[in-house]
Parts: sequence; C-alpha cells; structure tokens
Amino acid sequence: MSKINTVMGPISADKLGTTLIHEHINISQPAQGGSMSIGLDERKTIAAECALVLEEAKAYGLVSMVDATPIDLGRDVELIKEVSAISGINIICSTGFYRESMEQDIVITPETQKRKTIDEMYEMFVKDIVYGIEGSDIKAGVIKVGTGNGSISEYERKVLRAAARAQKDTGVPVITHTEAGTMGLEQAELLISEGADPKRIMIGHRGANTDLRHHATVLDRGVNISFDRFGLEMEVTDVLREAIIIGLTGIGYADRIMISHDYIVHQPGSTLESRKALKATGFNWSCEHIFQNILPALKKGGITDATIDTMMVENPRRLLARE
Repeated sequence: MSKINTVMGPISADKLGTTLIHEHINISQPAQGGSMSIGLDERKTIAAECALVLEEAKAYGLVSMVDATPIDLGRDVELIKEVSAISGINIICSTGFYRESMEQDIVITPETQKRKTIDEMYEMFVKDIVYGIEGSDIKAGVIKVGTGNGSISEYERKVLRAAARAQKDTGVPVITHTEAGTMGLEQAELLISEGADPKRIMIGHRGANTDLRHHATVLDRGVNISFDRFGLEMEVTDVLREAIIIGLTGIGYADRIMISHDYIVHQPGSTLESRKALKATGFNWSCEHIFQNILPALKKGGITDATIDTMMVENPRRLLARE
C-alpha cells in the first residue's frame, strides 16, 4: 500500500480519509530557519487550542489535513505534531518556500535565502522529505511554493525549479500558492518542464479566478487544482466558487479538483475567544465551513455524494500517496 508522510509518521494511503488539502496550524513572522521561539507552557496552550478547533471539524468527518506552511512562514513542525497527537487528525506538513514578497508583511524573504542556488534549495527540500525537518524525525509530505500577482520573479522561478526536481526524485507532490488567481498556468508549465509529474502537482487558490475556460486550460495540462479559500470572500464569493466547481465537474474534471479553506488556526496575537467572536459575526472562515455550508450547497447544485467523496477523499489520496 502507498505511504504518506504525516507529522506522526508514515501512514497507508487508505487511512487518509476525508481531507482538507490546504490549511495552516500556525503562521508567524519569518523564522530565520523555520521555527517559532515559544516557551513550553505557551506551546502547550497553543496546541490545545488548535486541537479544539480541529476537533470541531473532526465531528463532521475530517480525518486528515495538509498544513501548507513552508519554511519561511513560521513553520513549526513540533507544534503541528503536538496538535495532531491531541486531536487525532492526520496532518501532513510542508517543505518549500513562499512567494518573494507579501504586501501584508507577514513574510519578507531574507536576502540570504534569495541567494540560494537551485541545487541548495533542492537539497533542503529533499532533506526535509527523506531525513526529517530541523533535526527531527518529522518528514514533509508536500512541497509548497508560491508566486506573485501577474508575474513570476526570478527568485520564484528558482524555487519552482528546485521543487520540481525534488518532486521528481522523491515522489512527494508540489502544491502552490497563486496570488489573485494569476500565474496558475505558468506555474504548471514551468513545473512540468522541469520534470515534475503533472499528477503530483496541485495549483492552488483557483477560486480567485472566475474564468471557467482558464480553469479548463490549466486542468488540460494534467495537473490538479484546488478551490481552497472558502470563507475568504474578499475577492470572489463562495457562491460563485460553488458555481465554478459545479461547472467544472459537469464537464468532466471532478477527478482533479480539491477544496479547502486556507484557514490559519493560530496566529500570534489571536486567541480562541477572539476567533469565536469573529465567527459569531457571520464570518465563515473556519475549518468546518466547508462541511457546514459548502458541501450542502454543492449538493443542492446537483453534485452527488460520490463526486464529493472524489474531491474530498479520492483526489487528495491520489495526490499525496507515493509508492
């Protein structure tokens, strides 16, 4: 049986179950090597609160999730492991680098990182996947990369090329961040040109693009796509995203579509109470939003239970599993 790296160790692909393909346990200020500096007591508190959030989604049938936090967004694999142990949710963590800049100033790519060669990046990604992250036995199960709005910088091209080569050599999939729904096709073509297996590529954040023909063009490259910002409606409403998914499944692409929230369970300065208060205002960005609202809406639009199972179970399994 094919195996998948989780933070608790490898699992058989048939244990994956219902999966959210793009979420975050924690995002923080850049971490010059990848880990947050938090005390033991604070770590325990954060882990317990994150586990409570995941347990709400677990009640709806969630079994697994991908934590799409790369090296330079405050990745903390020990925290993720603790959350997984408490909640019982399988969590697959990431290696890789984010896009070059971010207007919200959550991350600024260090100059030392920008000077890394493709070979050096490749070696970092493979080490995280094959040997373990930051001296631990926790191994990455995906390679996360990102590009900016309307263009791919030279630095981002290096990251994508390194990721493609690591994918080819390890079998671990590449998942991507696209900004404002742009550059998805270009990402796919660059990754494939460098040897990545199209079936092991997932182009992310496609819900920001409302052009059905464009989505079909990307899918025709043989890759997977993800509508993974449900609950974040600043760019596009969930209703419109649902319509696009219904349209794409109707013309035969159900076997390469996945859905998620891009939810950040914990950020420095946030509390469980503040997140609950925000949700009480009607802001639906949460780990259970898809289960409570999106899947029922898709069913009303004619999506069958079998197709939902394809998007939530079979497609993530096919993407993540490796021999």
